[in-house]
Amino acid sequence: MQEYLCETNFLNYSHPSISQFIGDITSINSKKQLALYLYYKVRDGFLYDPYHLDLRYEALKSSNIIKKQRAWCVEKSIVLASCARKVGIPSRLGYAIVINHIGVEKLASYLKRNEIVFHGYVELFIINKWVKCTPSFDTKICRITGVSPLDWDGETDSLFQLYTGENQFMEYIHDYGLFSDVPIQKMNDEMKKYYPHLFESTFNERVFSFHHL
Repeated sequence: MQEYLCETNFLNYSHPSISQFIGDITSINSKKQLALYLYYKVRDGFLYDPYHLDLRYEALKSSNIIKKQRAWCVEKSIVLASCARKVGIPSRLGYAIVINHIGVEKLASYLKRNEIVFHGYVELFIINKWVKCTPSFDTKICRITGVSPLDWDGETDSLFQLYTGENQFMEYIHDYGLFSDVPIQKMNDEMKKYYPHLFESTFNERVFSFHHL
């Protein structure tokens, strides 16, 4: 279990910004309640933004992500995993390929396909078992897209909603598995495989940016 508690270059939880972000947790007594506190703090602490993707080393350090106001799923998952380890909760990072069926026409126009590669989620070890959670969509972005926020009880897996009403929302089509640290090279390789055009030109505009190794 030590592998999922240790500090890494990406999950650099000793940085002062991590403690500042977590805040005062002295009144929280149980690991479960602590995990829930961190989940909602990360989920709603950043506006979900998939239009500015940076796959470089410095950009994926939790201490750098935490300074931002907007973040995408990979960044939010890194922050949650880092904060969890900071307070003694084992964490590991999960990645998948998903298709979002609602409100992604603009994103698909930049990616040039429907698949969202390397969608990030987190597993936390609570009450003697691993539990999945996805802190990506904050309440504001859910309100804009008309999707209910994804809640989590700390006991059962909480990935994306498969449906909103009668409409399919999120579809998981491939699971990359779980990792003790950010698999940055694999992430870049898979992005290049699915979105080669992003690696062939420069994208650094206000509405969309993409940086890679």
